[in-house]
Amino acid sequence: MPAIDWPQVRRILVVKLRSIGDTVLSTPSLIALRHQAPQAEIDILLEDWVAPVLEGFEGVNVIIMGAGVTDRLSTARHLRSRHYDVAFNLHGGTTSTFLTWASGAKHRFGNADYQYSFLYNHLLSSPADFWGRKQLHSAEQQLALMGYSGVPVDDLPKTHLTVTDDALTSVSTTCGSGWVGDDFALLHPSTAFETKQWSSEKFANLAEVLVSKGLKVIAVTSKAESGVLEDMKRIATVPIKTFDRLTLPEITALASKARVFIGNDSGIAHMAAAIGTPTVVIFGSSNRTHWRPWTDAPNEIVYNPFDCQPCPGYKCEAFGDSRCIHSVSVEQVIAAADRVLGAARLTAIP
Repeated sequence: MPAIDWPQVRRILVVKLRSIGDTVLSTPSLIALRHQAPQAEIDILLEDWVAPVLEGFEGVNVIIMGAGVTDRLSTARHLRSRHYDVAFNLHGGTTSTFLTWASGAKHRFGNADYQYSFLYNHLLSSPADFWGRKQLHSAEQQLALMGYSGVPVDDLPKTHLTVTDDALTSVSTTCGSGWVGDDFALLHPSTAFETKQWSSEKFANLAEVLVSKGLKVIAVTSKAESGVLEDMKRIATVPIKTFDRLTLPEITALASKARVFIGNDSGIAHMAAAIGTPTVVIFGSSNRTHWRPWTDAPNEIVYNPFDCQPCPGYKCEAFGDSRCIHSVSVEQVIAAADRVLGAARLTAIP
């Protein structure tokens, strides 16, 4: 294990150039770092489109990078000027490796299987070696690099996000206090791949059952995925309030007010879990061990096991029709929602 004089560390860089879910799942590592080095400045480098998810996160500075080559070079110069003592790359791609090296940090941590690993001076053989087991959650994989550096991680911090006052005020105005102030379920019916996409018809049927049990229903997606919302509203026989232009901080704020979150495996699901909302996630092709919610809040994953799971998810090679996700029933999801609400000591859906 590398010998770092942690009380003398002044600045720490964390590089995380990935998606919403990956960013949320990096927060346990940020929490562990903050506990280990309360005197240090901690920066995390994020891409511009995902950076707002950490808005208001205490004790960490967010450095935002654009997508262009000029943006990356400018970011590299800025990182160099910060004179970091320690840098962690929680991603492993070429760009993140270059930026970790360009930071000039005295201690640069990565995994041995990263590209251009010679640009690091501390390499962890593998997260599996650190934990002594192969089946790991994404959060555990990232925490392993912290643990290898000497940061205590055995308490396995959970994900965390902050609800900002501005976002809460904004979403209350946008959604209407009559909705945000009432008991409602928050649905996220879209995701990146068809093999992870529960059908719009089943989400519409789910909304009908939730409304019959006394909950209002709000559904969110990105603008690019708004067709899913339109399909839900067309099929459902109950009112569904839908939004496709909320900011990430607004979605976090909205999730914090929901009685329950129900959605596909996605970054939005990790956001809801990180804010402590009872969460139900519907799984298809994804690796359930690796991507399930990492939270102490009540949560369940709903799935039907198939021998071909997990798979890359780009298309269904085994059946051609994403049978894993489509086989999950509305009844299974409602039963899971009942259990997480009961576990949260709230009134369970009868």
